[in-house]
Amino acid sequence: MSIRAHFRKNISIALPIMIAQLGQVAVGVADSLMVGRLGTVELAAVAFGSSVFIIFMVFGMGLSYGMTPLIAEADGKEDKVETGHLLRDGFWVCLISGILLWLLMSAIVPLFHYLGQDADIVPGAQGYFLIVAVSFIPLMAFQSFRMLAEGLSDTKMAMYITLVCNGLNILLNWVLIYGLWIFPEMGIYGAAVATLIARILMLIWMARYVLISGPFKEIHKDLSPGFISRDRMKKIYELGVPSGLQYVFEASAFSFAAILAGQISATALASHQIAISLASVSYIVATGIGAAAVVRVGNQIGRRNHHDLMLAANSLYAMTIGWMLFCGAVLYIGRYFFPGLFTLDDEVIYLTSGLILIAVLFQLSDGLQVLSLGALRGLKDVRVPTLITFIAYWLIGLPLAWLFSNVLDMGAYGIWWGLAAGLTMAALLLTIRFYVKVKRLKSEFKQEDRTAVK
Repeated sequence: MSIRAHFRKNISIALPIMIAQLGQVAVGVADSLMVGRLGTVELAAVAFGSSVFIIFMVFGMGLSYGMTPLIAEADGKEDKVETGHLLRDGFWVCLISGILLWLLMSAIVPLFHYLGQDADIVPGAQGYFLIVAVSFIPLMAFQSFRMLAEGLSDTKMAMYITLVCNGLNILLNWVLIYGLWIFPEMGIYGAAVATLIARILMLIWMARYVLISGPFKEIHKDLSPGFISRDRMKKIYELGVPSGLQYVFEASAFSFAAILAGQISATALASHQIAISLASVSYIVATGIGAAAVVRVGNQIGRRNHHDLMLAANSLYAMTIGWMLFCGAVLYIGRYFFPGLFTLDDEVIYLTSGLILIAVLFQLSDGLQVLSLGALRGLKDVRVPTLITFIAYWLIGLPLAWLFSNVLDMGAYGIWWGLAAGLTMAALLLTIRFYVKVKRLKSEFKQEDRTAVK
């Protein structure tokens, strides 16, 4: 394949994922926009509840990603039987994990009082969190079917489903938050209920597409737990758990940053939430490119094709760099305009504009680290990258965030400078590791070819 063909292939896989991810971000932005109109305390409560929930959500999502490199490699080998078995075992991995994590989320709600937040914020955050936590179960089941489709390079249907259901989510937000027609005014709890309804519909629709529709007719699809393979489930967990931890280390760093911001003031926390909502747009698209990297790299590993592996990887890195530079420019130009869409509080707008400037500086690092994680996952290399993310975010990023914000009295700005340092360290180490691993694969593939000839 030529480099131009690789770009086309990357885009065909990544673009639907990007659009679907942007649709998901749009729901978060819509939540913040609509809840922000209720007041700063309400916005801060949703920010706090979301910051805790995101830790569990990204771990679960990362866990489901353990299916993708296995499915992509099986597809590269054109092994339809193994693909069907991976769907069955992956479904039960996701469903069981979703239920267990929901139970854990329900158990930690009383601990919200001990995290140093404004007393006015905690009750609302607890109620919001409990409702959203239930939506985690259908979300995880949805992920198992989505990973099957994406591992086979079919990313469009998940995009359609996500966009339609997220659009419904936003409409339900409007109806349930403010109360329209026969529906009661539920405030921030309405936003949580809307999310739950949308995720149930996403599961039903995606399951029907994978199990009944035509594109996957050749794949044996029996989800009966009686045929579960422990060895295959172990493989999924061995890839999925480290992948989940990678996202947890990053997401929890930003969640604990929200806690640090909440300890400063409700204004600091609201500003942090708005800035995160805006910066997440570019990040989420980069995760789409990273998801495409898992498939593209996994396919070439299955085919033992080093030349196309390098071209695919280089084109993915070029796409990521171009996108993140573009987003940085947009954020810089709109650093005062965008915050005004979320709140009328001048103090929050001013503080948020400063945080956006820091976000502009770490855009490239943010994109490269998430792409490299995806590319390494395609190589089934997850343990060392997990260690790198732990060091970057928990041993460098968060300690610096605390030091800058508390000891050096830099406030919310100090928190974000610490996070920027962690992201930059992760980007450098993960990118270097990927290219070192790929270089070693060249000699391995050549040795396999010589052995095959003999």
